[in-house]
Amino acid sequence: MHTDNMEGLGSVQQKVSCVYETTVLNEHPKPVKTVLKVWRFEYIYIKVLIHVQVVASERMKQKAIDNDIHTAIVTEKLDGTCVYIAQFEGKPWLWARYDRKPTKGAEKRFKKFQQQKQKQESEFDKTPSFPLEDTPEYWIPALGVKIIDGFPVPDDIGHTPGWVPVSPSSRQQCWHLSAVDLNLGLALVLRVGDDGEGLYIDCVHMSQLEGHTAELIGTNINGNPYGIGSKKFPIHILVVHGSLTVRNPPEVKMETIKSWFQQEGQVEGLVWHCTNGTLFKLHRNHVALPWPVDSPTLTKRRVSVAVDTTKYELDNNDSLIARFGKFTGHSCESLTDLTNLLMSEECDVAGSCLQEQTGSPQKMIGTQS
Repeated sequence: MHTDNMEGLGSVQQKVSCVYETTVLNEHPKPVKTVLKVWRFEYIYIKVLIHVQVVASERMKQKAIDNDIHTAIVTEKLDGTCVYIAQFEGKPWLWARYDRKPTKGAEKRFKKFQQQKQKQESEFDKTPSFPLEDTPEYWIPALGVKIIDGFPVPDDIGHTPGWVPVSPSSRQQCWHLSAVDLNLGLALVLRVGDDGEGLYIDCVHMSQLEGHTAELIGTNINGNPYGIGSKKFPIHILVVHGSLTVRNPPEVKMETIKSWFQQEGQVEGLVWHCTNGTLFKLHRNHVALPWPVDSPTLTKRRVSVAVDTTKYELDNNDSLIARFGKFTGHSCESLTDLTNLLMSEECDVAGSCLQEQTGSPQKMIGTQS
């Protein structure tokens, strides 16, 4: 995999700002009745749910203008969970997103601090010491987080974005683990071919990806909007942020972008990579368009397998990397056909008894900002 063409593309370390000024809308509160039965007694609870929607105005942010947004590289925003490739104990490693949050008591204090800060100069930034929830061992703050006296300063909602190294024994991170071989330092990566059209599933040594962030997508991530794999045969792959460039992006005008989203742009959103590394985004939901969609653009591209495992001694021949390695040189019409391709090994050579995908994917909340 060539990483030279990814130079100048920003990594997603923190929340990405919308390219337009945004407004928060509150829809009508919806009371929800819950009945709890204990022996002969019934306890009725009324909970009010308020759906908050963030919408974009037509006024572009001054920061986007200052960063020359019109010359930025435009890439597809993917719906998955954010990961980071960096060294851990002397080896290239996969890191999962983990944001530190204040305790409930500290969160109230922080909101009060934010209100006071709007009125007058506050001392909080000079002595950031409010209590935080316990964090996993080896947690590190994301790049760009402000550090004062060795203390990572939370963002405007009291969170501190960061990363934790994926643990080989973690059940919670099993889908992260399925896309990599930590012992050999290998990762399954979805990339665009040299023609700029077709997609390739590649086996990449993570040392080539160090310093980059990526999106983990697949069967058990965010409801699987791309239809990858199945409950019986889950598939998860990494897509390096910025690698899926939009060949004919719309002009940075609200009406033009919305029209593009409604027609050929069946994507979750767009990300603009400015020349200095600053990122801006626009989500379909920002312009009142639904996501997911029936036929995402990513699933309309032919996929080829280019997983060469011949130079590695894999510990697990049943791993996803090993399975893809048996189909190097094969291709299918869409990401949605990968299950049939991989499971055809269990059928005849012609693949005449391909098994159907069954079951609904589990859900894992994504963190790309």
